[in-house]
Amino acid sequence: MKRTKANIVREYGPFPGVEGVHGVTYDGQQVWFASGDKLNALDPASGKTVRSLEVAAHAGTAFDGKHLFQIAENRIQKIDPKTGRVLATIPAPGNGGDSGLAWAEGTLWVGHYQARRIYQIDPDNGAVLRTIESNRFVTGVTWVEGELWHATWENDESELRHLDPRTGQVVESVEMPPGAGVSGLESDGADRFFCGGGRTGKVRAVRRPKRDAA
Repeated sequence: MKRTKANIVREYGPFPGVEGVHGVTYDGQQVWFASGDKLNALDPASGKTVRSLEVAAHAGTAFDGKHLFQIAENRIQKIDPKTGRVLATIPAPGNGGDSGLAWAEGTLWVGHYQARRIYQIDPDNGAVLRTIESNRFVTGVTWVEGELWHATWENDESELRHLDPRTGQVVESVEMPPGAGVSGLESDGADRFFCGGGRTGKVRAVRRPKRDAA
C-alpha cells in the first residue's frame, strides 16, 4: 500500500456563525458544506460563502449534477439548490449513524461511521445495492476518475484512503497532519479533495496524489 503525507494547499474559514463543518460536496463551481441547520455555498477562489440554504444538514452532502442530497438524522433529503426546497426523502441505511455521502454511477454512496461501512444505495428508494467493509471509522466518501476514496477520523487521527471497491482493500493512504480531522470529503473531479474540518469550522483543500503515467 502506498502511503503519503497530505499536501494541504488551502484552508477556508472558520466562517461566521458556523460551529462545525460536516458533509462537503462540489457542484463544479461552488463547494457546498453542511453546518447543522444550513447548507452553505463557498466560492473556492475567493474563500467566501456566497449563499446559504435553511435545511437540516447533519452529515454527508452530495451533488448529482442537478440536485443536492443531504443526510439529516436518519434520512437523506433531495434538495433543489436554487430554492432550498426538499423535493423528496429516503431512509438512510445506517438509521442515524450515517456520515459521508457521494454520487457516482447513478447511485448514492453512504458512509456509516461506527459500522465502518460504505453502502451503495438506490437514490429513489434507499434500497441497499451493495456494502463495502472498511477497518476504520468512515466519515466522508467520494469518487474521482473511477477511484473510491473515503476519509477516516479515529483517535484524533485522520487519513484519506483509496479503496478497491470490489474488495474493500486499501490501495493508498494520505495521512492528514495532527489536528486536521476530516468530517466530509469531496473531489473536484481533478487534483483536489475538499475536506470538512469538523468543529474547527474549516474546509481544507488537499492535493490528490499524482498518478504515474501509463
